[in-house]
Amino acid sequence: MKQLLILPILLMLSASSSAQYDYEASDKTPFGKLNPNAPEQTADFAPLIGISECTSETRAPDGSWNAAISMIWKWKYIMNGMGVQDETLKSDGIHSGSIRQFNADSTKWYVHYYSSGSASSTLPVWEGLKRENGNIVLYREQTAPNGLDGFYRLTFYEIKDESFKWIGEWVNTDETIVYPTWKIDCAKQKE
Repeated sequence: MKQLLILPILLMLSASSSAQYDYEASDKTPFGKLNPNAPEQTADFAPLIGISECTSETRAPDGSWNAAISMIWKWKYIMNGMGVQDETLKSDGIHSGSIRQFNADSTKWYVHYYSSGSASSTLPVWEGLKRENGNIVLYREQTAPNGLDGFYRLTFYEIKDESFKWIGEWVNTDETIVYPTWKIDCAKQKE
């Protein structure tokens, strides 16, 4: 008789513990889902969620552009749909990723970046937000090689359900000087 009473309790506990992770990646939702309790801005990256095939171009030391390389950019919701994570797999063998969290108190995105090219004891952080024009713009303080104060600015733009573009640029503090160093063009392959 005790065994009959225990079984329903175990089934209820199992159902309630799995329900608390309804927004995690699973067989049914391989890229997770947006948690309705997350800050509404967490949806800023919704068009990017999934897998995109991209071309990546970086600036060479002489100022010219290196040949474009192929890249896969994977995006998913993490932390039970409260944040966003991305991962790049590049044909040059240098892979990277970011963890993205929106802080409702500061009304900013905080993006923590990591790379297989070099392990860091502290992850660099970009801050920013989605602008009225739909671009997501992030900044990190960075001094130019000549000592000029400025930022490394990352911009996601032309964001559509089927594609998006990204550019990394050094800008001075009033953004009158803009020097692009990295650009990526992506087409969505899988949601």
